[in-house]
Amino acid sequence: MNLPLIIVVLYIAALFAISAYARKLAAAGSEGFILAGRQLTTPLIAVTITGLAIGGASTIGVAEQAYSVGLAAGWYNVAWGAGAILMGLVAASRYRKLNISTLPELFEKLYDTKGRVLCVFSQMLILLVITSMQYIAGGAILASLLPDIFTLKTGMVMSAVVFVGITFVGGMWSAGLSNILNVILIYGGIIVAAIATLGQQGGLSSIAIKLPQEVPYLHFVNGLGLTAIVGWFAVMMTQTLSLQATVQIACGAKDEKQAKRGFVLGGLLMLPIGFLAAIMGIAAKAAYPDISATMALPNIIMSLNPVIAGITLAALWAADVSTACSLLLGTSTLFVQDIYKRFIQPEADDQKLMTMSKITIIILGAVTFISSLTVVSILKTLLVFLSLTTAFTVTILFTIFFPGLCRKNSAFVTIIAGIGVLLLWQFVPAIRIVPHVIYLEWIVCVITFLGVAVVDPVKTSILAES
Repeated sequence: MNLPLIIVVLYIAALFAISAYARKLAAAGSEGFILAGRQLTTPLIAVTITGLAIGGASTIGVAEQAYSVGLAAGWYNVAWGAGAILMGLVAASRYRKLNISTLPELFEKLYDTKGRVLCVFSQMLILLVITSMQYIAGGAILASLLPDIFTLKTGMVMSAVVFVGITFVGGMWSAGLSNILNVILIYGGIIVAAIATLGQQGGLSSIAIKLPQEVPYLHFVNGLGLTAIVGWFAVMMTQTLSLQATVQIACGAKDEKQAKRGFVLGGLLMLPIGFLAAIMGIAAKAAYPDISATMALPNIIMSLNPVIAGITLAALWAADVSTACSLLLGTSTLFVQDIYKRFIQPEADDQKLMTMSKITIIILGAVTFISSLTVVSILKTLLVFLSLTTAFTVTILFTIFFPGLCRKNSAFVTIIAGIGVLLLWQFVPAIRIVPHVIYLEWIVCVITFLGVAVVDPVKTSILAES
């Protein structure tokens, strides 16, 4: 009897059953599909933002990093949690109050059309890259879980089919409701697997003896260094304030209080998972010193009891599902609301917009799968592209706290500056005068925004309710 296969089949069946129910809730129109009819409660927001955060990067990616640097890799999830809490305290209720669907829509309301256009293309690029990484993690999980059935590539194909299918059927309701199951499965599976792994290998002290001594595997900071960890916090606290996938969850809240509380609760839920994944990455290094780092977590889990292994790897796959669904929906919403509806067919009715959302999800699923074949390091790639959200976050923070400094061209010029920094960082190594691109992004974007305030006489009309 192939227990892992049975567990995966049951999990997929449960997901599609939930999505079928979600389809009825989303049938009210495009807003029901992309924003759950703005009816998300605190618990649903909490599990949706947690599901978005705890994906391939937060499990497979953290274990991959821990395989090389140790426990310090676990700070990635703490940084994500800090970002979600900050979003809840600073911006989530404000986004909900503005009654928008996308961040670019807000940029046009507050600034200008060219700011909206640049924002939508930048946001789509970021989301597409992050989505691509979920296929890699999903493929690695299925290849380890069912090696007689899946290779890495066929596992990626299966992951893509499930990601796209669930999002296509129920939209935001699918993401929210399926994340109740996903988060329970993720936490239960990873906690049980971490305990079982430590027990199987004789505890951390026994694992430590087998590890290379030149790397401080069991130190909470030294494997990466404080500078790199602070950089993670800067990236994640920046992106949660202005990434379309997080903004869309806030906009789907039932009211402002639910938006705020949901993000804070979700942030707290994220905190422990990274270190549990890191412990298993370290255990994999001790047990399998020569395997691919990406396969570290799946391999260590498959060494456990078949039932525990099946449930845990299904849980890791659930983490991928929850993240990919929110990302695909966010990217589709950007295209439909900010390109199709705004510039191609402004007169499109609600049914047409919903149809376009579903078509776009299928197309984006294919595009992200193809691009996933070129992604190498999960965390490294993710952190570089997320740094591009600095320009959006700087604009949002000035809009909220210093509206008198906002000018008509502020958003557009600041985004241009942010893109310029990222390109220079990639292709002109001489400008790497700080440890991570996020620091340079903040310096340049803040200076640019203030510079526009000095030279541009045309003030923007910031909405009174913002």
